[in-house]
Amino acid sequence: MEKQLIEWFEWFHKNPELSYEEYKTTARIREILIQAGVEVLPFELETGLIAVIHGKRKGAVRALRCDIDALPIIEETGLSYASCHNGKMHACGHDFHIVAGIGCALLLNQKKDELAGTVKVIFQPAEESSLGALKILETSVMKDVERIWGIHADPTNEIGVLGIREGSVSAAVDRFVITVKGKGCHGAHPDEGIDPVPAAAAIVQALQTIVTRNRNAFHPALISVTRMEAGNTWNVIPETAVLEGTVRTMDREDRILFERRMKEIAESAARAYGAEAGVKWIPGPPAVSNDTFMVEKSIQTAKACGFDVVPEETSMGGDDFSFYEEKVPGCYIKVGTGRGQLIHQPGFKVDERVIWPTVKYLVNLLND
Repeated sequence: MEKQLIEWFEWFHKNPELSYEEYKTTARIREILIQAGVEVLPFELETGLIAVIHGKRKGAVRALRCDIDALPIIEETGLSYASCHNGKMHACGHDFHIVAGIGCALLLNQKKDELAGTVKVIFQPAEESSLGALKILETSVMKDVERIWGIHADPTNEIGVLGIREGSVSAAVDRFVITVKGKGCHGAHPDEGIDPVPAAAAIVQALQTIVTRNRNAFHPALISVTRMEAGNTWNVIPETAVLEGTVRTMDREDRILFERRMKEIAESAARAYGAEAGVKWIPGPPAVSNDTFMVEKSIQTAKACGFDVVPEETSMGGDDFSFYEEKVPGCYIKVGTGRGQLIHQPGFKVDERVIWPTVKYLVNLLND
């Protein structure tokens, strides 16, 4: 099976599809599973699917989340099986996640006489949108699941190393759009209008005081203003300016604090310049937080399978795996895939030698 998994991995890598467009990916996963006699649940999903393996013995219902979408990146790996679609690339390791999930499903299906309980393998679309998990949660797949695991490729560690840590391991991901409204006028006569640009600049500076003055200094958090836009010509003061960016927090209370303080600061700072400001807060997934019991089990199983375990690096990046954790306890594990370019980079690649050990680990982890 190891050789077959590598062949499938190369096929998925060559044929990346972006979020909510994973039609061929879904069809290929379905084809492989059905040919192997693995049951696919009949949920009506445009992309993505759920495989289920029922053990012959009584036991808990567990789940494994494997995301399947790619990124809009031009690949620069030089691999013989590089992306066939210019501008699309599996630059986050989801092709590896797919075949790890397939291998796990196939092996567990072969061992279902020994399997206690039920395992669901969730092939989830659109993780890169931060909201793809919600498509799965619109179904009833999680109604009987008692715990869930997720994995992610980690190019900061060598093969044979797993990163596992109790508690928060990635941040809540929220987006904001601030619209500052003034009064447009000729650039030579600013006194006849209300310039939104200095008001917007003041807001950008003032927002950072939430990080430096309002939250606990031991709580990881950040605000990044990533877009500032105003006007369309050189000699006219515009009526509006727009700021856009992201807030990342680990603590639930901090998330509430940042939203409240952002609105207060934007509105009051704009008012000081005679302008008005409105804040649109667009919530994304909450922080990923690993369950204590599941972490202990994951570490014990890893060591029994010959893996080295290191503390999982805390990241201000996010993952919609956290939406599942709002339903049941979860554990999100980083799998060393060989040191190299980081995820979301054009040169990122997964060493194929990691596939088979990961499959065996997941089978042991889920077969309890």
